[in-house]
Amino acid sequence: MTVAESAELRARRDEWTREVVRFTDIRLLVPSLVAWALLALTLTWSAGPRWVVTGVLVAVLLGARLLRRSARRLTLVVGVALLVQVAGNGQHALRGVGDLDDLTSARAVVTLEATVTSDPVTLAARGSGEPVVMAKATAHRVDGRGRSTPAYAPISLRGDESLLKVKWHDEVRLRGRLAPPLPGYPELAVLRVSSHEVTKPAGAIARVAEHLRSGLRRAVDPTPADARGLLPGLVIGDTSRTPPDLTEAMQATGMTHLTAVSGSNIAVVGGMVLGLCVLVGVPRRWRPYVVALAILGFVVLARPEPSVVRAAAMGLIGLIGMSRSRRAAGLPVLAGAIVVVLVVDPWMSRSFGFALSALATLGLLLFTRPWGDAIAQRLPPRLAFMGPAIAIPVAAQAMCAPLIVVLQGSVSIVGIAANLVAAPLVAPATIAGVVAALVSVVADAPARLVGWLGAVPTLGIARTARVMADVPGGTLPWPDGAPGAVLLAGLTVLLLLMGRWLGRFALVKPLVAVLIVALTAAMTIPTRVVTWPPEGWRIAFCDVGQGDAAVVRTGPGRALVVDAGPEPSAVDGCLDSLGVEVVDAVVLTHFHADHVEGLPGVIGGREVAQVLVSPIAEPGYQVGEVTRWARAHGIPVSAVAAGDRLAFGDVTAEVWAPVRRIAAGSVPNNASIVLAVHVGEVDALLLGDVEREAAHDLVLRMRRDPQMSSAAAEFDVVKTPHHGSANLDPALMAAVRAPVAVISVGKDNDYGHPTAAHLAMLRSNGYAAYRTDQRGHIAVVERDGRLEVVTAK
Repeated sequence: MTVAESAELRARRDEWTREVVRFTDIRLLVPSLVAWALLALTLTWSAGPRWVVTGVLVAVLLGARLLRRSARRLTLVVGVALLVQVAGNGQHALRGVGDLDDLTSARAVVTLEATVTSDPVTLAARGSGEPVVMAKATAHRVDGRGRSTPAYAPISLRGDESLLKVKWHDEVRLRGRLAPPLPGYPELAVLRVSSHEVTKPAGAIARVAEHLRSGLRRAVDPTPADARGLLPGLVIGDTSRTPPDLTEAMQATGMTHLTAVSGSNIAVVGGMVLGLCVLVGVPRRWRPYVVALAILGFVVLARPEPSVVRAAAMGLIGLIGMSRSRRAAGLPVLAGAIVVVLVVDPWMSRSFGFALSALATLGLLLFTRPWGDAIAQRLPPRLAFMGPAIAIPVAAQAMCAPLIVVLQGSVSIVGIAANLVAAPLVAPATIAGVVAALVSVVADAPARLVGWLGAVPTLGIARTARVMADVPGGTLPWPDGAPGAVLLAGLTVLLLLMGRWLGRFALVKPLVAVLIVALTAAMTIPTRVVTWPPEGWRIAFCDVGQGDAAVVRTGPGRALVVDAGPEPSAVDGCLDSLGVEVVDAVVLTHFHADHVEGLPGVIGGREVAQVLVSPIAEPGYQVGEVTRWARAHGIPVSAVAAGDRLAFGDVTAEVWAPVRRIAAGSVPNNASIVLAVHVGEVDALLLGDVEREAAHDLVLRMRRDPQMSSAAAEFDVVKTPHHGSANLDPALMAAVRAPVAVISVGKDNDYGHPTAAHLAMLRSNGYAAYRTDQRGHIAVVERDGRLEVVTAK
């Protein structure tokens, strides 16, 4: 490094030191954070306690005013808290107008007039196998129980595929039954739509936006599946076509923020427009206004939903800073943006997305410059410009990690590396996507060419996610909830405070530093990730997402497979990892998609002797699929029912259900094959997806059958039914209680599985619950006469 370069870096560091006091002006930041926390705490309270809090704030504010100068800081804190608290009370008052709240409590059938505020999305099929379409709307009027009253509240819509025809900002008339939402959600009601009509199509701006969005989707149609699904997500947050396995890979690597419209999207668009302004010679004083206009247009394109408004608010912080002469504007502007967003939409106070955006922005404001300069000083001169680029994802990850632990229950070790690799690819992909959407207005052919240009960096992002997701030990299990967040936050602060000392220590005593790092890695990285499958495994429960797939070892390289999950690649990968080459039988407990759609992944490339199915052949479509797949490989299909006995190598199994067709509830779920499996010293009960009716039938039969009752007391493992659904007879789980319960469930699924009631029931009966969404593959291992549970995460 030359003397001139050293002087330049020293000057930049001195400039930072001179500005640090002004830059860290927290006079408004602390009040905004206190107000935010108080609003998040009280927003779901009933009216009485909320108004008590408001009254206390008013009294404290009046008292602080009497003290005048000595209580200026307290006045500011209480004043901001009172402002957002009043906004929250006002929101509740609007929601209480009319009869909507009472009709929701009564689960009444009503007619609603509303404005659609989101694009309809299709949720995974369940129950009868028919998909469920969800959308959000704002209610304006409700007719029910002989009265017509106004309404001012957000609602959630559920319906069949006909609901896909409505567009964002359409005014609609809906008919259906109301139901209360889950506690803590911003929607006042859930409407199960039976019929609907569009009374007023969306306006010209919404139609233009939809035309541009459709143009972007057409532009990427010829590209590979990863680019076709991911590029619209990067540009406008549309993840409807993203492959499920790519979504899982991005979750594992902490990259899902890329497919949610965020401040980074706003920054990319703003930077592109600013560059054009410089290129065409727009006067400096007009540039912020041109960039602001472009950002507003992008918000319309991406739809002004809460997450997009949040991103625009955070992105505009940089715009305001650009128009000021001092970088010290950053923190006050961030604080002001937080307060404005909470006043406009108090429910943002309980949004994890808003919290992550605010924390990431705070990290960038506090750390990007000093860390970037420090990194640049240690890089070769020609690479010094990369200092800030490296510092940005590190700063954002450091600030957001404690909150991400609350959401994921794990720490992504490869998250920073994955985001560093992907970061340079995001801007060209986003710019190409925006340009493709604009060009599509003129013609599709050139738009497709631009779409291919955007597909190249997008495929790089997808490849990064997939490769990093497969890194052994890439995800470190961590205590979830508040304790895990506090622990990680404490460790992060400790590392920040001691980082410089640790660096000096590593330089002075490198060998000791290497030994400490190696010891820490050995203690924290699970050895099971490099020793999977564990020696002596008897039963493995595969992580196949929102579905079931269990593997019972019948001998070396051989297994009995119970269910195949929702898609072939997941179960195929699990069987490969277990070394299964021969399948003595595939038992499909029932014909729902989340149990049978993965069958081609089991029978492809393996020797499969037979497929055993439930005698209740419903739903017909999946029955036909299973039959075709098995016939194509010459595999016989036969039904089994209660009383049948199976024996394969080291495994014996008794079929406990079904006995008969149960018409109540879900017929296919209640027709699930229930297997009592014995392998080695392990006894397991696999309950399929039985619901309350079939579960109660099992309880009654155990009471009548001493052999079943005796076997129920000996189980070591129970695979709980229906992915942790609350639709279950607790008496069954009490009757078959075992040391270990396994819940086969998909991460961030749309059904809220496993439910709080299901988990509470397991705890009350003394089960140790293991979940595939948190632990990955789960194996029951027999070692030296003892049973152990080993997980892949």
